[in-house]
Amino acid sequence: MENKKRPYGRRTTDENRPTRPNRQERPSKPHRPASHDRGDRPQYSDKPAYRKPRTVRKPEPETEEGGLVRLNKFIANSGICSRREADTYIETGLVSVNGVKVTELGTKIDPSKDDVRFNGQRIKGEKKVYIVMNKPKDFVTTMSDPHAERTVMDLISKSLCPERVFPVGRLDKATTGVLLFTNDGDLTEKLTHPSHGIRKIYHAVLDKNLKKEDFDSILDGIELEDGPIAADALSYVDGDKSQIGLEIHSGRNRIVRRIFEHLGYRVKRLDRVYFAGLTKKNLRRGAWRFLDEKEIGMLKMGAFE
Repeated sequence: MENKKRPYGRRTTDENRPTRPNRQERPSKPHRPASHDRGDRPQYSDKPAYRKPRTVRKPEPETEEGGLVRLNKFIANSGICSRREADTYIETGLVSVNGVKVTELGTKIDPSKDDVRFNGQRIKGEKKVYIVMNKPKDFVTTMSDPHAERTVMDLISKSLCPERVFPVGRLDKATTGVLLFTNDGDLTEKLTHPSHGIRKIYHAVLDKNLKKEDFDSILDGIELEDGPIAADALSYVDGDKSQIGLEIHSGRNRIVRRIFEHLGYRVKRLDRVYFAGLTKKNLRRGAWRFLDEKEIGMLKMGAFE
């Protein structure tokens, strides 16, 4: 199965394109035994040999000295929204503390004593919930949509999960695969913010074989209407040149489909098989489960790369 690595730097002209190291100079990759369990991930070769080291951020303490916590953090941890969105709500005067509207960012409150309200409704601390789903086709990734017949929220049983959770990121209506839900606003912001570059792997089925020159273009980088983009790794799946395994960190809207459409291919099926260390292993289409403590710790510590 063919696997290629992205060259150093951005795509350049032939005259000033940097020279790739020859095969003898490249560092060897560690051997992976055939029995290595990769869940439902596409069976393509190892990760690119050159990967920028990632810095794992230490989690912030839940409370500061004296039991105080930032107001935006308290709102985000209640499951209403992300911390960034909470700042917007605070600035627009939608949040009150002990009956007084608060518009100053950085305000700290005591969760055990203060009465915090959003749009007049009291905010209470809520149990943190983490769910992984194998999203089926024809379901919209949104909390609610009056124009959609079915949303992913319809698949989560209120009796099994009474907490209000929301999807982390989006998969379009026709895309299937790994989708995470939580009411942890801090984790949501971490996993969706572009600066963190969360790793994702997709299995795409195209309407025709992917040409060698287009294969190379995707790795080298192509220019889309919203800027350049390149895959981190790419391969044919099981030797079938119409089935592609693609690893990417970008979270831009419909990015995988747009990459192939830009080169003249139609994506017949698209399945996300890996997201931030999670796979859809043992989950049928439309099924979901709660994450275990080990998986939750992995997400919070960023130990999935």
